[in-house]
Amino acid sequence: MSLLQQALESGKFGVTAEMAPPKGYDFTEQIEVAQLLKGKIHGVNVTDMQSACLKASSIGLCIKLKQAGLEPIIQMTGRDRSRMAIMGDFLSAAAFGIDTMLALTGDHTTVGDCKDSKPVFDLDSVGILKMLSEMERTGLDCGGNELSTVPTFYKGASVTPVYDPIFLQINKLRKKVEAGAMYVQTQGLFSIDALRRFMEEVDKAGIKVHVMAGIIPLKTAGMAKYMNESVPGIDVPEHMIQRLADAAAEGKEKGVKGLPAKAGIEMAAELVAQIKDEKLCDGVHIMAIGAEKNVPVILEKAGVDINA
Repeated sequence: MSLLQQALESGKFGVTAEMAPPKGYDFTEQIEVAQLLKGKIHGVNVTDMQSACLKASSIGLCIKLKQAGLEPIIQMTGRDRSRMAIMGDFLSAAAFGIDTMLALTGDHTTVGDCKDSKPVFDLDSVGILKMLSEMERTGLDCGGNELSTVPTFYKGASVTPVYDPIFLQINKLRKKVEAGAMYVQTQGLFSIDALRRFMEEVDKAGIKVHVMAGIIPLKTAGMAKYMNESVPGIDVPEHMIQRLADAAAEGKEKGVKGLPAKAGIEMAAELVAQIKDEKLCDGVHIMAIGAEKNVPVILEKAGVDINA
């Protein structure tokens, strides 16, 4: 049983981070960051060619992280693989002790950096979850053939809590849970009120699943504005944007660099602390977007210690 499963099923506050494989095959930087994260989180999602941009595979970095003593969460999208390839990758992952996964449909290749690549989409996120659940239940592969060894996975999915109309996301969430998802990680949230509203909708729908709130530490006011304009499901409040802008102005006046990023870390920590203190959901998923070394700082400022 993975650390994340142990934490969530025992009622502890779950903490995960996210890490992207390199655009190449040198994992040195990722392994160095892994040493900083060890003992601070329950698992780290390894992205699967996020935004349809070519990187080393999720399974490759997952294996390296497992060997380095961290608990990897293998992300799997339906964009690039048939169901045979997906199941084959999961069987290989299990051979290395990787037992936690997150199913995603995946962005279309037209939005990525390898636009001539043909998408597959044999299975969407629900289909991936269903296939794994059926494999675990029957011991058969996707073609109905008996497997010599049958792995089990702690299965997860994603959800977008800021969405209009919200019932569409609630319906998608229900399908994912019915297909086998035991935990979900949300798209980035920047408002406690938005999280409360979403959790109320989940409760009203009678959906039983562990929910981890997605936290994105903002780096600049420009980044926040761009996300508001260009990323579906993202809603950064104006007071946060102003706080970042004020930090930039202060830094310019004093000749000090990095104040907006520092403010972003502080705001992320404040959100994490409030979510934990008020028990609004079961944990947090911190997406630091290339600044994973800041995750321990955020957790320390938020007063979160998974070993306490």
